[in-house]
Amino acid sequence: QVQLVESGGGLVRAGDSLRLSCVASGRTFSYYAIGWFRQAPGKEREFVAAISYSGGTTHYADSVKGRFTISRDNAKNTVYLQMNSLKPEDTAIYYCADQYKGSSVGPIKDLYEYDVWGQGTQVTVSS
Repeated sequence: QVQLVESGGGLVRAGDSLRLSCVASGRTFSYYAIGWFRQAPGKEREFVAAISYSGGTTHYADSVKGRFTISRDNAKNTVYLQMNSLKPEDTAIYYCADQYKGSSVGPIKDLYEYDVWGQGTQVTVSS
């Protein structure tokens, strides 16, 4: 059974940091790019960051560039999203998803190119 499980969300103040984790199981992790997306109440799900299946390429939304860092540990089947200098506008449910052999900038930012999704983890940033 293929599964992605996010964790690490919580309630923090503006300027604080959080590290989200996405643990995968059920298939060969190193074959899959992992993307992070978020969805705030009343808004559409949007791209946040992604890392290619090789780990050699990362992509970020302009809104998080310089504050968020995505990384992967294939030995642990885990992708991390380090979020620093959090802002109230970062408040959302954060989801991870996988994409087979994903690396190109176009598909890797497109949520419709992703296959399996996690259940999400809530991040709330107070001002």
